[in-house]
Amino acid sequence: MKKIPELLSPAGNLEKLQAAVLYGADAVYLAGQRFGMRSAADNFTEEELCAAIEYAHAHGVKVYLTVNTMPRTDEYAALRSYFEGLRSFLPDALIVADVGVLMLAKEILPNVEIHISTQANTVSAAAATAWYTLGAKRVVLARELTLAEIREIRANTPKELELEAFVHGAMCVSYSGRCLLSNFFTGRDGNRGACAQPCRWNYSATVFEEKRPNEPLYLEQINGETFIMASRDTSMISYVSELIECGIDSFKIEGRMKSAYYAAVTTNVYRMAIDAVCAGDTSKHPEWEEELESVSHREYGTGYYFSDSHTDANTVTQVGYIREKAYLATVLSYDEERKEAYCIQRNKFSVGESIELLTPGRVGTAMRCEALYNEAHEPIESVPHPLEKFYIHMPFAVKTGDILRSGKGE
Repeated sequence: MKKIPELLSPAGNLEKLQAAVLYGADAVYLAGQRFGMRSAADNFTEEELCAAIEYAHAHGVKVYLTVNTMPRTDEYAALRSYFEGLRSFLPDALIVADVGVLMLAKEILPNVEIHISTQANTVSAAAATAWYTLGAKRVVLARELTLAEIREIRANTPKELELEAFVHGAMCVSYSGRCLLSNFFTGRDGNRGACAQPCRWNYSATVFEEKRPNEPLYLEQINGETFIMASRDTSMISYVSELIECGIDSFKIEGRMKSAYYAAVTTNVYRMAIDAVCAGDTSKHPEWEEELESVSHREYGTGYYFSDSHTDANTVTQVGYIREKAYLATVLSYDEERKEAYCIQRNKFSVGESIELLTPGRVGTAMRCEALYNEAHEPIESVPHPLEKFYIHMPFAVKTGDILRSGKGE
């Protein structure tokens, strides 16, 4: 039996955290209101962070707190105060990118594990070992590494040092996310959590590099978007066995700014894949790839796991985002006698529509919406109101947290 790697899922807010936990995450990563690299995500107040840690721990799931910006000297007083405030509700680990932050964390929170962020762009066994010597329990490897390079790092680092890698989600065209375009255009520092993503903006021009006059770069718009700098999203669902074999201890899914539906689907698929491979099933499962097509994403690729980051920019060849299926409702409870689920609405749908049920450990199950009832149990034709609570007839048992989504052709 293969070693079972950890499945680490994104949690941009409490709803997304709960979705990740219910659909099989071993751990989640999130941020407070400061010092995290996704300032545009909802993130967590101290009160919310306390509730999140309590909820996750009650379900046997670990919580890793991102503190991976590069603070300037005048920010350290606030950082010290932030760390001191964590003493009453300790996360399982801090994800840091700066050696000064690491040292301060060790001083104030000596019993909390230190994980080194991908922002530190660790690309060698020497660098990984150096972080371990400084007190790191885990290194989140740079996204630019191939499987062969990861295998070599694993063979030449202390066995106690854990290796984590991104296996799914959005990529950055810059090296390990270190980009200055956002600073240049907007004054928003991409290395301090405020990236405006100018690599995704609309440009129109033809660019020539001075010494390559015969190699134009066309910054043309297609359907209102330009893609010369837009990276493909990574999807390694077909290579879970190879990821395990090269020694990765934690499989990380990107997406704290995506939806709760995204957190549920991606976590569910990788949970099924990891468990299957570790049980000896290395066959291909097209249904898993189909599930991942149901979430919002750009054109999928395999990142740099099989290509040289120095020669392959990993940019898209197709236009725009592929939009996710409509997230219709979440199941709150189920009445077995009535064969009805009590749900909360996320998007409008009506009687007669084709829908699908998503439940942990399975791909979507197709069904038709046969009957809907309001809270007074009166028949209704649709559920049009945001967060409306309603009853739906279900031909089979469902669980709290199951998701209803649009079916094929809807």
